[in-house]
Amino acid sequence: MTTFALIGAGPGLGLATARRFGSAGHTVALIARDTQHLDDLSAELARDGVEARGFTADVLDRESLTAALRAAADTLGPIEILQYSPLPRADFMKHVLDTSADDLDTPLAFSVKGTVTAVNAVLPEMRELGRGTVLFVNGGSAVRPNPKVAGTSIAFAGESAYARMLHDALAGENIHVAQLIVPGAIRPDAEHSSPDALAQRLYDIHSKRDGFRHYSESLPD
Repeated sequence: MTTFALIGAGPGLGLATARRFGSAGHTVALIARDTQHLDDLSAELARDGVEARGFTADVLDRESLTAALRAAADTLGPIEILQYSPLPRADFMKHVLDTSADDLDTPLAFSVKGTVTAVNAVLPEMRELGRGTVLFVNGGSAVRPNPKVAGTSIAFAGESAYARMLHDALAGENIHVAQLIVPGAIRPDAEHSSPDALAQRLYDIHSKRDGFRHYSESLPD
C-alpha cells in the first residue's frame, strides 16, 4: 500500500482530496501546523473508512517538513503521491506598490523553498517505487499576475516554474508532475471549483497523467 501525502491539510479541499485518494486504497498522511486540527481530520476520515494520520510541520521550517514526510513514509508506507496546497497567508496579499524586497522573503520560502524541500524528501522513494505523482494547486495569480496580491503572484510564478521543470525532468522516470489552477474561490456550491469537484479533478490528473497545467475553470477576463 502506498501513501498520499497532503501538505496543507484543511477541512475543505484538503479533506475532500484525502477522502478521494483514500477511497482509492491509499493511506493518507495529513501535514499541517495544528496537531488538534490534524487529529480531527484523521478521525473524520476514519469514519469514512480511510486510514489517515496527521504529522505536524510548518512549510516555512524545512527540517520539520522533511521530518514529517519521512515519518509519514515510515509509518504509513512509501509516498507515491504528494499534493502541495497550503493556504497562503493574508500578509502575502499586499499591493505591488506597497511590497518591499523583505515582504517577499516569506512568500518565496512558502511557495518555492517549501515545494523544493517537499519534493526532495519524497523523490528518492518515488524513484525506488518506479512511479509517482506530484500535484501543485495554485490560484489564478500563478499564471496571471495580480498587482493586488504581489507576494503570491511572484511566489506562485516561481513555484510554477519549478513544477514545470520537474514535469519535464521526471517524465522519463514515470513520475508525473502537474499543476491545477483554481482561478476563483473554492466554494461548496461551485460546479467546477467545489472541494469534491477539485478532489476528483486532482485524482483524474494523477490517474490519466495527461499534461502539466490544468484549470478547474476558465480564467475570468
